[in-house]
Amino acid sequence: MNGRILPIIIFSQFCCASIWFATNGILTDLAIYFNFGKESLADLTSAVQFGFIVGTLFFALFTISDRFSPSKVFFVSALLGAAFNLATLVPTNNLQSLIGLRFFTGICLAGIYPVGMKIAADYYDKNLGKSLGLLVGALVLGTAFPHFLNLIAASINWKIVIFLTSGLALSGGILTVVFVPNGPYRKPSQKIDFGAFFSVFKLREFRSAAFGYFGHMWELYTFWAFVPFMLSFYSDTYNLDINIPLWSFLIIGIGAPACVLSGYISEKAGSKKVAATSLFLSFLCCVASPFIFQYSSFFTLISFLLFWGFTVVADSPLFSTLVAQNAPTDKKGTALTIVNSIGFAITILSLQALSVLQNQIPFRYLFLVLAIGPIMGLISIRRWKFRASS
Repeated sequence: MNGRILPIIIFSQFCCASIWFATNGILTDLAIYFNFGKESLADLTSAVQFGFIVGTLFFALFTISDRFSPSKVFFVSALLGAAFNLATLVPTNNLQSLIGLRFFTGICLAGIYPVGMKIAADYYDKNLGKSLGLLVGALVLGTAFPHFLNLIAASINWKIVIFLTSGLALSGGILTVVFVPNGPYRKPSQKIDFGAFFSVFKLREFRSAAFGYFGHMWELYTFWAFVPFMLSFYSDTYNLDINIPLWSFLIIGIGAPACVLSGYISEKAGSKKVAATSLFLSFLCCVASPFIFQYSSFFTLISFLLFWGFTVVADSPLFSTLVAQNAPTDKKGTALTIVNSIGFAITILSLQALSVLQNQIPFRYLFLVLAIGPIMGLISIRRWKFRASS
């Protein structure tokens, strides 16, 4: 039975992740239909991220995924997320109502991404790194999906994109609740534990894993967000015609096989070692970025960005593995949710920092700021010893 569980969780995670950036790929059509400026992409995107942060805080404080069946929580979240996404089609919407819908979609995603990892942790104990590698890989593909939609948006009606992503999310929720019962390693919590939000950070190994993840998150989503701008900068600087949606999709999407590969390697080398290696390599990419942007070879740029896209996320499932392994069994879902909440809050700080600095310093030096995250993450990893099983 366990052999079929992981593919279902992976497919469901991808299906539900498709609503995360569903509006990004059709922004021009939304702006025309609802009469607002295309510069509002940042508002719509930030609304989802902020909703996710609020949702994860709520789920963590009330220990939702530890007190209730994670599969049922996943289903309800997917159902509501699909509904809020579908509500984008209501003709009387305006920018403010769309921002509200994206915010509530983000709240629903808090019951999908970390809860999906909780479900995997309830089923896979010894092979958790490999399992979460596949799971996060599915999320990465979902993140890259809007750039794929940009490639085909001209040939399809934008409303079909909303129907498609909502349908996928609903399908993922149904698959999970029907075919994924509670896992054998699940230890439900019997009561609300508001102190769990803080008590898990008293554990030295957990704290070390969490702060490693926070350093990783400082870099990850800001890199993803700026990939199209990197390509646009290079295109303008050297007067090149670059297919930005295609290369953005490939540079972000390569993170999916990276997560899978790192998960498999961690089975032999250990999650801590593989995560530290990936984090160090992405740090080197941050440092090397000014030199690459000064080099006029398109092949060199693309090769570099593909390598960066590979290393920047390869450590993500491994940090989640270390967090899950070093959290109390009855608070595992809450611990994963807490770490996700803080991690995504850090992405907003990082995005805002680069948004301000891009008007203050030359673009090619901008991504040196991202190196702060990997440095802090590496310090955290090296500071404490993980238990042998990690």
